[in-house]
Amino acid sequence: MPRKTKTSPATDRADASPAKSGPSYWLFKTEPDEHSWQMQKARGKKGEPWTGVRNFVARNNMKAMQLGDRGFFYHTGEDKEIVGVIEVCAIAHPDATDDTGIWKCVDVRAVCDMPKPVSLGAAKANPKLAAMALVRTARLSVQPVTAEEWKEVCRMGGLDAKALAAR
Repeated sequence: MPRKTKTSPATDRADASPAKSGPSYWLFKTEPDEHSWQMQKARGKKGEPWTGVRNFVARNNMKAMQLGDRGFFYHTGEDKEIVGVIEVCAIAHPDATDDTGIWKCVDVRAVCDMPKPVSLGAAKANPKLAAMALVRTARLSVQPVTAEEWKEVCRMGGLDAKALAAR
């Protein structure tokens, strides 16, 4: 199973769950040498459990996810960029890599590539993303994304957020 990035405690915004009037949006971070976007896409419609998260805020974010929620797939390490879009295909369940029973995971599947990867530098340079958890809480491995942030990152990456919602 892929090992996801370790996290540090988050700020108050990172554990806030958005109101449910449609899908919620998230960002999932991973080390590409442990679990890359290509590996995620290879899992097909079945998807992959997002295991190995050992931070309570990130775990609670996963517990708040619903089927069909969308997320950005973010490579950490040297690249530090959003490279794809994923969707939650199984709600929170016990993490098979955890012997304590404390940790949960969701399953996610690839939706599409980000035509133009969005780097952390580009996100930090965009004033519309100044409050984004990726910019403010860089180490949190599973974080919320507001609808406005979602639309802006999609725009930056060459995706039409409305067309993406129809997929």
